[in-house]
Amino acid sequence: MSSDLKTTPLNPWHKQSGANMASFGGYDMPLWYDTGVKKEHLAVLESAGLFDTSHMACIMVTGPDALALLQFCHTRELSGLKQGRCVYGAILNEKGHVIDDAIVYNFAPETYMLCVNAGMGGAVSSHLLAQKQSRTVTIEDLTDQVAKVDIQGKNSARILAKILHDPATVFGAMPYFSFKGHFLKGTDQPVQLLDKTDVLISRSGYTGEFGFEIFVAPDKVVSLWESLLDAGKASGLIACGLGARDSLRAGAGLPLSHQDVGERKFVNHPWMFALATTEDGKGFTKEFLGKDALLDSADAPFTVPFVGENLRKVGTGPDTQVIDASGKSIGMVLTCATDMGIGLHEGRILSIASPDLPEGFKAKGLSCGFVLVDRQPNPGEKLVLQENKRKINVVVAGEIRPHRTARLKITNFTG
Repeated sequence: MSSDLKTTPLNPWHKQSGANMASFGGYDMPLWYDTGVKKEHLAVLESAGLFDTSHMACIMVTGPDALALLQFCHTRELSGLKQGRCVYGAILNEKGHVIDDAIVYNFAPETYMLCVNAGMGGAVSSHLLAQKQSRTVTIEDLTDQVAKVDIQGKNSARILAKILHDPATVFGAMPYFSFKGHFLKGTDQPVQLLDKTDVLISRSGYTGEFGFEIFVAPDKVVSLWESLLDAGKASGLIACGLGARDSLRAGAGLPLSHQDVGERKFVNHPWMFALATTEDGKGFTKEFLGKDALLDSADAPFTVPFVGENLRKVGTGPDTQVIDASGKSIGMVLTCATDMGIGLHEGRILSIASPDLPEGFKAKGLSCGFVLVDRQPNPGEKLVLQENKRKINVVVAGEIRPHRTARLKITNFTG
């Protein structure tokens, strides 16, 4: 490991548990454990998986003009964001390019938090400071001062309930993209573990499946991690690395910042909901940095999801071409992963979580991801992805993994 790499508080646990480690976002992170990416991916779809996401950064934005600053710097309409709710969007520069994507949390009328990607706490904080101008607002970069783990999968609530104080109250009225508690002591309406540890629990994640993100003080995260694994042992909960995180998010149609979104205009992609667009989709409901550039985007390329005919993959980047039916190269591959929980049956994509699986169906896995192309392809259009002599056949997809569970209500979490 390079001495320049940062580590999360769970780094010794990962190494002692045989994790395959690699650099990601400036941190030494687990890619997979002895279980392997396939089993870790399937664990989330069949039961639950646990991810170390402490490499991500939190930024507190407080003061009378906190909302005004975030309204100008974030792509979502935040004026209607209720206390205890959070929302996904992006931070743009004046060119309309993505500095980073970010989730905004509304703690109180003058207290907000941004959760951004690994290594981006300083860059986003500096950007916010540059846009502060005369606004009365304080920006505090909490990089490495907050730890986070994600528990994802249908059994997440049942497992988490075993280590929570008063889980019925915590899980009551907790819809998708809401949160409760805080990672700081002495706050109103705290959420605590059985050992009195204060946590922030968010109904969100990066897999497309039901689950939670849990924010906690760094000195408490190892205990939290081990308590969850112990509580979930009977349910098949296992630790998962970034390999499964990537394949799950690709199958769920979720972007990777600085890869699927980045130094290009934030338009013509599957995540247009992350923009404060008017009902007709031709304008925006608020002023924000990068707006004018997005309105002038006739030359912007298109980002579209695809799914392959089997699990074979190709590399990514400008050396991997996207070829249309006429043999013309129309772009490059941004993401290419394999969702091991899906397969084809009579031309239809099914997931191992699909409620209507035919008898004998087995998910062999399908490649999937995103391509960046110079025209808008039609849904179902056949393309070829070519890396040197390696070629795979894919089709443009509306969605990839069906019957995702992220938005399910919290119901029975006992037993």
